Parts: sequence; C-alpha cells; structure tokens
Amino acid sequence: MADRGIQGGDGIDTFPFPVELSVGGVGMQVGPMGAGHTWHADAPLERVHRIDFHVVMLFGAGPVRHMVDFSEYEATAGDLLWIRPGQVHRFSRTGEYRGTALTMQPGFLPRSTVETTGLYRYDLPPLLRPDAAQLAGLQAALAQLRREYEDTATLPLSLHTAVLRHTLTAFLLRLAHLAASSAPALHRRTDSTFTLFRDAVERDFATNHSVSAYADALGYSRRTLVRAVRAATGETPKAFIDKRVVLEAKRLLAHTELPIGRVGAAVGFPDAANFSKFFHQHTDRTPAAFRAELR
Repeated sequence: MADRGIQGGDGIDTFPFPVELSVGGVGMQVGPMGAGHTWHADAPLERVHRIDFHVVMLFGAGPVRHMVDFSEYEATAGDLLWIRPGQVHRFSRTGEYRGTALTMQPGFLPRSTVETTGLYRYDLPPLLRPDAAQLAGLQAALAQLRREYEDTATLPLSLHTAVLRHTLTAFLLRLAHLAASSAPALHRRTDSTFTLFRDAVERDFATNHSVSAYADALGYSRRTLVRAVRAATGETPKAFIDKRVVLEAKRLLAHTELPIGRVGAAVGFPDAANFSKFFHQHTDRTPAAFRAELR
C-alpha cells in the first residue's frame, strides 16, 4: 500500500492509484499486508475514505472487521475482501491485517477482460469465502502473479506488462467465479444490455434519473431495458437507479459535513425539499434523521 495525495472534492477523501510507486510503474500492485501500510501518511485508514481503484485482500490471519458501504464484514484466514472503485470503506482500528493485497488501476485490463471478470459488479458481495480447493487455486494464482510482478529483470517492460495482464486475468477469472457463485441465484447471470446499463448508471446517476434517457442513450427500447434489468437483478431499471442514488446520498450524509441541500444537489436534486421527499420514500427517514443516527 502506498503514500499518495488525496482528493476531497465531495467531502470524502478519495485516494488515487499510486502508479509511481508500483514496480515498473504498471497499473497494479501486489504484496504483503501489514502494520504501517497506508494509502496516505496524513490520512489513517481507520477513517472512512474512497478509493478509485480495486483492492483485493486475501487474509492469512484474523478475524478482522472491515466496513464497506455501511456493512461490517468480518474476515478471517482464507477469506477475501474485494473493494471496488468508488466504494466507501474503513479499516479496523484493532484488527491486524495479514495476508496479501492486490490493487488494480481502472484501465489496466482491456474492456473484454473487465466484462468477463465482472470488475464492476457492485451487486456482488465484497466478502468471499472460498472452499479449500478454490482457496488453493486462488493462492497459487496470486503467488504466481506476485512473482511475475516482482520480476522486472527477465523481460522488457512491454512484455513484462503483457505477462502481468494475462496472469492477473487468470487470478481474476477464479475470483469472479467465486464471487458469482457466492451471490444469490438471481444475480448470477447478466447480459450485455444490463452491463451497459449498469455502467451508464454508475457514470451518470448524479445527473440522470430517467429510465427512458438511459434506454435512448444505449440504443435500446424501454421494454428491452426493463426485461434485461429485471432478469439480472429482479428490480426495475428505475429501482436500480434510485438505489444507486440513495447509496451515494447515504455516503455523503454519513461521512461528510456537507449541508443537506448540497448533498441533494450532488445526487441530482437541486431542490432540497424534493431530495428530502425522495430520501424519505426510500429509507423511511429524513436525511437529517439518517445523519443523526450515525453521528
């Protein structure tokens, strides 16, 4: 883990991927977890923050409690925790993090690999518990990835990077299979229509809440989009959009001092009264009450 400047544009510290501190400047890092590791020397990890890259932690000891988007997860030896870009999380103040940590910069892998490995499946659980055979395969793949990552003398940089991408893909395919099999049956299958919709919502939810606008932008009929989203999630597209908006609003209410009106504006509600009504409809609490409960 690395030391790098932070950005606090929305009031939550966001840590970028430290390319300059990775071996050879490639878009990934892999190495041991341990005491004293941090993304930034002036911002302790036990404080809530975001990352703009992927983190996969394979634990060699435990238990460790780790918060991801308002849920506490307890990981122990043999468990994995997969935190995706944009998620809000916090390290435990008391747990000892031991094992191996893998970080990946968005864009390091080609689009086809991103799709195959489900890198942006925010609907999948962060905490994964492989069985003995799955764990052995993941440990072997991660160990090979670490050997390739640290070996900068055998190959020129371009080939070294290519080998890393292929080796990383092999590990992620195992990880993606575990993640998908750990999810409820309803969430195990996705198609390209839902994938494109999910990515568009993740990118534009703060400014676009319209199902028809997403359908038009993606070149699908509203009916096709409804069918694809319902098959993948059991929800309507509107419910999927609203859930993402509510999650971001909760993050900002809980972890920043932004006035409620500015929180609403940040998630697409210029009018504070409309935001409060929307938030209450989806949580049965006002924004102020939700914030008070967590302070």
